[in-house]
Amino acid sequence: MLSMQDLSKVYRTHLVETHALREFSIHVEEGEFVAVTGPSGSGKTTFMNIAGLLEEHSGGRYQLDGVEVSGLSDRERSAMRNEKLGFIFQGFNLIPDLNLFDNVDVPLRYRGFGAKERKLRIERALEQVGLGSRARHYPAELSGGQQQRVAIARALAGEPRILLADEPTGNLDSAMARAVMEILEGINAAGTTIIMVTHDPELAARARRNVHIIDGQVTDLQSSFADSALGVSAPRESAA
Repeated sequence: MLSMQDLSKVYRTHLVETHALREFSIHVEEGEFVAVTGPSGSGKTTFMNIAGLLEEHSGGRYQLDGVEVSGLSDRERSAMRNEKLGFIFQGFNLIPDLNLFDNVDVPLRYRGFGAKERKLRIERALEQVGLGSRARHYPAELSGGQQQRVAIARALAGEPRILLADEPTGNLDSAMARAVMEILEGINAAGTTIIMVTHDPELAARARRNVHIIDGQVTDLQSSFADSALGVSAPRESAA
């Protein structure tokens, strides 16, 4: 479903060349829940930006749902991103002047759905995260955990094939983090593929597979299930 082979990403200035990813290979199957870990500066954010079609890679191959993305135009990349991907960010990224219903509505309007379809998707998504009764409330009236649930609903309303979650519990206390993780596990159990960056080893352990990144390379591949090893080709310093 998502396949990167010998991917590289190089940032260049007139003085410095920085290799954010090098010989980076990973394969994520449909329905997986993959936790991506690694120290700050290891390349996790670059990987997520490329996976989310927010940045282009410098070399190697990236196929998303069977499509090689390197040859796509900006318009085609945007269309694929909107159709197949959902995003959850550490900072929630809610619009404070809009109520929950309208916050979830924004990306659906962008995609051109009609009012009836949008209403159905919004109500269903808010119910799924346990906030159906608070659709007319504003972000400032919610706890941090509730705001993150709104962010999850906003992503779910687009019915993405893959949900990319970048430190989705980073601004939450441990109890709220576990509650958000339970929602993500339920979403994954319903069939949505999830790739989650996290610094929390407890949350990473709850994913079905762990991928550890250091210096722009996959260095450790771990699975929670002995029979779930998948075809991932990458340079390794250690393997589970």
